[in-house]
Amino acid sequence: MIYLDSAIATEASQAMAWGWVKGITTNPTLLAKSDTEPAATLKTLANITDGELYYQLVGQTLDDMIREAHKAKDLVGEQLVLKIPATATGFAALPKLSSEITCSVTAIYHPTQALIAAEGGAKYAIAYVNRATRFQGDGCELVSSMKTILQGSETTILAASLKSPAEINAAMVAGADHITVPFGLLQTMTTHSLSEQTVKDFTAIGQGLI
Repeated sequence: MIYLDSAIATEASQAMAWGWVKGITTNPTLLAKSDTEPAATLKTLANITDGELYYQLVGQTLDDMIREAHKAKDLVGEQLVLKIPATATGFAALPKLSSEITCSVTAIYHPTQALIAAEGGAKYAIAYVNRATRFQGDGCELVSSMKTILQGSETTILAASLKSPAEINAAMVAGADHITVPFGLLQTMTTHSLSEQTVKDFTAIGQGLI
């Protein structure tokens, strides 16, 4: 599936109108860019999309994460996918939440974190591809290793931190099952200079119904 990575309502409305974007992912930084408070923003986004809406926990203790998760579920309902950070506290919260709320594990930088995500009941393991490339050398190798480790499990890979169509392609070839992409990059994905030129060529010499 292809997700929009944004908390801006106008971007979400346009992306959902295209019909091929299946849901929305947010994070604390994206929510901070919205004109409304996080709770209001999440309600708005939930009304814009019929698909999944991701919310990342910011609580620092196990109790805070669990309270925050249930607050998010009350706001968003069944559309909610929790993004649980790949930390020791996050992994402790995961099995306590995954039986009642759809969960993902986010900010994965090592394949064994994906293994723990699967064991804890996460539906998605989120790899930060571009950031992993910048900090560790090869984000797509991370995705490929995660794919191998997750074989036979019900946990699938969501590739995030993608900065170009070429990087999206590489992540999918490496084994990502889903991608989440900023609004501008979603637009860029739809076209290519040769596609535009080919259409012009056919239109110039051809005929149609209009």
